[in-house]
Amino acid sequence: MRLFVAAWPSEEVLTSLARLPRPERPGVRWSGRDQWHVTLRFFGELTVDEGVVAGRGVADAAAVAQPVVADLGPRVGLLGRGVLQVPVAGLEPVAEALAAATGEVGKPPGPRPFRGHITLARSRRKHGLDELTGVEVRGRWTVGEVALVASVASPRAGVSNRYEVVATFPLG
Repeated sequence: MRLFVAAWPSEEVLTSLARLPRPERPGVRWSGRDQWHVTLRFFGELTVDEGVVAGRGVADAAAVAQPVVADLGPRVGLLGRGVLQVPVAGLEPVAEALAAATGEVGKPPGPRPFRGHITLARSRRKHGLDELTGVEVRGRWTVGEVALVASVASPRAGVSNRYEVVATFPLG
């Protein structure tokens, strides 16, 4: 199973994101409201036993991390060449606690610092995304829990994965 730890935005933030323009562009795949989250720790493919170990690590990290305020925005931008995203600040302490508690499970957290964001769209060709950047979007919400989430692949080509919450863990 493919697992990650997520922080879900508030309803108000989801509504703000849903108001953003989503023009049809060749090669651009838009993510849906049910997929908008901030990935705090990506594990990748895990066995069931590894998933149990990951869950324990997430529980340990959540118990010591305090609730935080997440700040969305200020503008839609690119992450790398093919991800249209909105930055999210304020979740760094939670992501660091998760990386420390689960560093030996799954894909290593990596040397790059955590960059909180919500993915709006993906494209294999950059030219479909450039003109969509720069739109202002703001929001703020309190993150009081994190979720261990399984990404379930669709059997149909071109259809986005479905996310299933395996467990939630309150912060603090």
